[in-house]
Amino acid sequence: MIKNKIKSKNKLRKYFGTDGIRGRANMHPMTGETALKVGMAAGKYFTRGTHRHTVVIGKDTRLSGYLIEPSLTAGFISMGMNVFLVGPMPTPAISMLTRSMRCDVGVMISASHNSYEDNGIKLFDPDGQKLSDKNELKIEALMDKNNQSNLVDSANLGRAKRIEDAAGRYLEFVKSTFPSELSLKRFKIVIDCANGAAYQVAPRVLWELGAEVIPIGCSPDGTNINHKCGSTNPKSMSDMVKKHKADIGIALDGDADRCIICDEKGTFIHGDKIIGLITKRYLDQKLLTGKSIVGTHMTNIGLEIYLNKLNVNLIRANVGDRYIVEKMRRNNCNIGGEQSGHIILGEHGSTGDGLVASLQVIATMIEKNKKASELLNIFSLLPQTIESLDYNITKFKYKEKDQFIISKINSAKNLLGKNSRIILRASGTENKLRIMGECTNKTLLNKTLKQLKTEIKKYVNG
Repeated sequence: MIKNKIKSKNKLRKYFGTDGIRGRANMHPMTGETALKVGMAAGKYFTRGTHRHTVVIGKDTRLSGYLIEPSLTAGFISMGMNVFLVGPMPTPAISMLTRSMRCDVGVMISASHNSYEDNGIKLFDPDGQKLSDKNELKIEALMDKNNQSNLVDSANLGRAKRIEDAAGRYLEFVKSTFPSELSLKRFKIVIDCANGAAYQVAPRVLWELGAEVIPIGCSPDGTNINHKCGSTNPKSMSDMVKKHKADIGIALDGDADRCIICDEKGTFIHGDKIIGLITKRYLDQKLLTGKSIVGTHMTNIGLEIYLNKLNVNLIRANVGDRYIVEKMRRNNCNIGGEQSGHIILGEHGSTGDGLVASLQVIATMIEKNKKASELLNIFSLLPQTIESLDYNITKFKYKEKDQFIISKINSAKNLLGKNSRIILRASGTENKLRIMGECTNKTLLNKTLKQLKTEIKKYVNG
């Protein structure tokens, strides 16, 4: 079971994790009761003024969406909000629709790349931004209060309405991010939609831009989202690229806010290389703002070295796209992303968008008249290894300033030498510690991290 109990500024977060509320469907916290509380609390929190307030709710293709969606709807209606239901739709589409429809709040029901047994709730403010830790804590406080006194009179109950053209609105938005003078004619593209939220809109976007589209992972049945397909299992996409001699392959995750790309040879392209390519394109076309981009503590040093050669600075944020967006805003940056394929382009949105990022790569291929394999190997990555270890959160409370762990990490870094990094962080969605290491010597790196993992595991588990 996924746990969401993480600390934020010394306050224990009971429901929200690093990306909304997430857990096994129909078990606490991901129950209909919790969803009702979220709807009531968020409805109360975002009711500001006397106008009729609205919320847009989207979801991916999980069976449990049928449980969570009506519970959220009931919560919002009870607070006097009108509800717009758009059905299966990518997370970035909900962010966009919240803004374009001038809603007071947006909700996405999804557990992203997790299997169908899990589900989650992500909230967006009126600007389509994911909520800050501060706002989430305020909503949590409201969730634990008796909201009966805040219920509106029966005459002021909200209404629910299904928006039939929502997919078309998002489709046109995505197409608008692709240069109007370019076309995907003569391009053959494999698109794997993970049997998830983008199963209808993604193939259609590429087809309308002129591509020959080979869609896979487009037959959701409620239980097959991310199952042997999509960004977490991209081998099928790679195999189809080789079979059909496609120009490029794109694999999305369950809510389509990230992408994995392979070249025409079926070789997977690291997310940091995609970020590097898009940065170079923006730089060449004088689109880059702030002379900086935002990555995370997990971003490969290889990308940082490449950016330095372009006189572009890498700013590191905590893992999670809302933390990236926060630093993008603070530093006037319009590119940010994670190596997992979450790539945020500030002028197009405030959350990762797998389709929009992929179109930037394809646009560069056309502009440079180069194959994906030629274009996407512009720099070398340093060897990077990630080790994970389980720990009992009730027995051990991880603190970043734990002196024993700091001393062990420093000793390991001394062994790895110059141009090395070791980062340890607690997962926001599981009871795990992640240990990431980088250095030029892969054999030494693997040996050192395994030893470090053994020492820390013994310490945290007793």
